Amino acid sequence: MDTRIQFRVDEETKHLAQQMTESQGRTISDACRDLTEQLADQQRKAVSHDAWLTEQVNLAFDKFDTGETVFIEHDQAKLRMIERKAKILSRG
Repeated sequence: MDTRIQFRVDEETKHLAQQMTESQGRTISDACRDLTEQLADQQRKAVSHDAWLTEQVNLAFDKFDTGETVFIEHDQAKLRMIERKAKILSRG
């Protein structure tokens, strides 16, 4: 079901926006629709990422609770990251 969105802007803003959209072969409604769809898509991605991140955090806590977590020293973690970065860079 389509819905209508209404908002108010001053006449100059409306006129300039009409000129810009007309120069692109579009209408203000087209531009507003595109922007609204882009915003909705960004929100979908944010919600999806938040769900993924929550799942990852919960999995980490589950591993911790079951004793599967392995802790390493800071220096060892830094060395692993240096090695991982080097491996990635060598692929290019």
